[in-house]
Amino acid sequence: MKKISYSKDVDVLLIELSDEAIAYAEDDGQVILHYSEDDRLLLVEVLDFRRLMPAETVSELLAAA
Repeated sequence: MKKISYSKDVDVLLIELSDEAIAYAEDDGQVILHYSEDDRLLLVEVLDFRRLMPAETVSELLAAA
C-alpha cells in the first residue's frame, strides 16, 4: 500500500495502491474503484467515510494514516 489519506472537507478516505495512471473507474455507491488499463486496482475512494464507520474506528484509522 502506498498511501492512505483522508479529506475532512468532503469526508473521503483515499487508499492509493499504486501511482500508475488511472484508465477508468467503477462506482459502487459509496466506493469508487480506479483501475489501470490492464485492470489493476490503483485507488479506492470511500465516500461519506464517517457515516460508514463507527467513530472509534475512524479515529484509529486516521491516527495510523
